[in-house]
Amino acid sequence: VQLQAFGGGLVQAGGGFRISCAACGRAFSSNVMGWFRQAPGKEREFVAAIRWSSTYYADSVKGRFTISRDNAKNTVYLQMNSLKPEDTAVYYCAAGTMNYSSDYARVDEYDYWGQGTKLTVSS
Repeated sequence: VQLQAFGGGLVQAGGGFRISCAACGRAFSSNVMGWFRQAPGKEREFVAAIRWSSTYYADSVKGRFTISRDNAKNTVYLQMNSLKPEDTAVYYCAAGTMNYSSDYARVDEYDYWGQGTKLTVSS
């Protein structure tokens, strides 16, 4: 397994939560790590990405979510604050080797995917 996401659960709206993704092998040597999510009946959508120290966010989570990377632990985190019921989804971590012209928000730019961890935000 190259990527494994964990830490999902149930949280009330307005609260905070952190999910993690442990990577190994070639997955963590990828220069871009990303988080996507998929709600029931919807397509998988971009949430956040990190390339070295640069971070990128979807407009829907900007200012509320923070992606970070701990190279010593081979782990990527997604800290989520001010959660809303519409943040309910299965969250997937992904890894890919990209250049500056790559679109970090595209699913097909990523080579490795974790199995997903479910977050439910109750109203």
